Amino acid sequence: MSVYEWARQELRQSLDAAQEVGFDPGLSVRAMLSAVVQHSKTLRSAEDLADELRFLAENLDDSQDYGFMRP
Repeated sequence: MSVYEWARQELRQSLDAAQEVGFDPGLSVRAMLSAVVQHSKTLRSAEDLADELRFLAENLDDSQDYGFMRP
């Protein structure tokens, strides 16, 4: 199992637990994202974290073709 697979599994379990106690799924994801960003700030520079978040935000569209991707 890769660390990314582990993270997806942990996220799914946490979201299932949040739903069981009645938390809204969208709000739960936003709260988790906020917590991850806050914790990440203790491990990395703000500039590095901002660069990664910007990259992720700019690549949200799964149907978008990118010049660096091979067909």
